[in-house]
Amino acid sequence: MKEKSWIWRERAGIVCLILTIISLSIAITINFRLLYVWDIDSLNILDYVEMDKPTLLKNFDQLMAYLNNPFIDTLKLSDFPSSKSGAFHFYEVKRLFLLCYGVLLVTVIPSGFFIFRLIKEKRVWRLIRPFQWGMIIPVFLGALMAIGFDQFFVAFHGVFFNNDDWLFDPAADPIINVLPEEYFMHSFILFFVLLELFFFIGIVAGKRELKKV
Repeated sequence: MKEKSWIWRERAGIVCLILTIISLSIAITINFRLLYVWDIDSLNILDYVEMDKPTLLKNFDQLMAYLNNPFIDTLKLSDFPSSKSGAFHFYEVKRLFLLCYGVLLVTVIPSGFFIFRLIKEKRVWRLIRPFQWGMIIPVFLGALMAIGFDQFFVAFHGVFFNNDDWLFDPAADPIINVLPEEYFMHSFILFFVLLELFFFIGIVAGKRELKKV
């Protein structure tokens, strides 16, 4: 009976840990400012707007502050106006950001205790199989993205949003001119790489433990 109880607790712990890994990977990705800094030059984003790089980054930081901070309830950008539908889309994005942070906060401590217990009881090897399955998903999604990012991007918005407010009109929401699709593609790539890295670390740790037995 105790063994069966432990198995269910272990499965719950693995699910909790996977949620931590996913939400942590998302949190790192959306706050990886250097990616946007790099893309400003690599994608020639300044060609589509009449401002210098520091001014653009100031507006980008204002946008991220709004998306990340639950106490900022109004989107205000110094150099970009927003339409009603554009502002509403960013509000929906903000809710997803906060949901991600909520999942991370709720799961990170239990995941830490779970990892500690696995190490203490020499059961880290139990992560190998679920993490191997976990590594397949980013590869599958990455393949879909490589086939056609446009279709992948549309499907992504279809899953997470129930309206077309994400289809910005550049005349009403010029911010879209400095948030090209390629930037979001690079963000997805970073997210998938982080997922693969975290799962790979768990697999390596589990296999090393098995070798010591």
